[in-house]
Amino acid sequence: MRYRSLIGAVALALLCIDGAHAQSASKDAPAKYDAARYPDWSGPMRWIQTRGGNRYDQYKPPGRGQEPPLTAEYQALFEAGLKDQAEGGQGNNQTYSCLPGGMPRDMAGNQGLEIVVTPKATHVIFVQTVPRRIYTDGRDWPANADPSYFGYSIGRWIDEDGDGRYDVLEVETRGFKGPRAFDPAGLPLAFDNRSIFKERFYLDKADPNILHDEMTVIDNALTRPWTVDKKYVRNPNPRPNWPEYYCGERNAQVLIGKQNYFLSGDDMLMPARKNQPPPDLRYFKQPQK
Repeated sequence: MRYRSLIGAVALALLCIDGAHAQSASKDAPAKYDAARYPDWSGPMRWIQTRGGNRYDQYKPPGRGQEPPLTAEYQALFEAGLKDQAEGGQGNNQTYSCLPGGMPRDMAGNQGLEIVVTPKATHVIFVQTVPRRIYTDGRDWPANADPSYFGYSIGRWIDEDGDGRYDVLEVETRGFKGPRAFDPAGLPLAFDNRSIFKERFYLDKADPNILHDEMTVIDNALTRPWTVDKKYVRNPNPRPNWPEYYCGERNAQVLIGKQNYFLSGDDMLMPARKNQPPPDLRYFKQPQK
């Protein structure tokens, strides 16, 4: 896999664009962007790894070990998905077909992310999907925003200790489309996509290289709001390498209709689960008997 500084180039472009906006005559933007007022969140961040893979609560095991507060309906759906995965299927995990993880899954940060603070928006840049934008220009919720996997995020900066420098970014996110899941185990979010996410981003007081994202999910698949503290550690390398990643490249999962199959090492279509029927080949010329 090739390695390029793709994320760094995107971050620089975003800074130039938002910097130009800050100089324009906009009543929402400050007259002058004072970088000294904002925290230093620069540099590549990666989740603090504990055990297991990508998951919502990084300090609990994946799957059932997350102990999700699901309703009976969505617990049954979760169990059915786990059973399907155990038999070779994908269950409730949708990203195998290159759909984005969206919120909250991509905020796990297991592939790495970078946060770029600009006057009117804070951008979360990922290795494997489009950036997430958190608008901080004082706007209200739009009347007709298109639903998206990351939703629509509005944030506000807070100076908690009154020293003239912002310490915390509070964010609320709404306006989703799906399907989405918390993690690769397919821990589901409600099909109505009426999730609300509330976050508090701030640097650790004991270690400025650790960033906290206290995230609370309010969702109709849950019996109560579910809060976790996601922690990311900054890469100290001043010139890090970022991987170039495309979901469709070397993706061996093949979705045909509602069935997923697998591409073998010799490029032959094979079943993903035991006793799986082959796809319908009615439009292909059949061999002569």
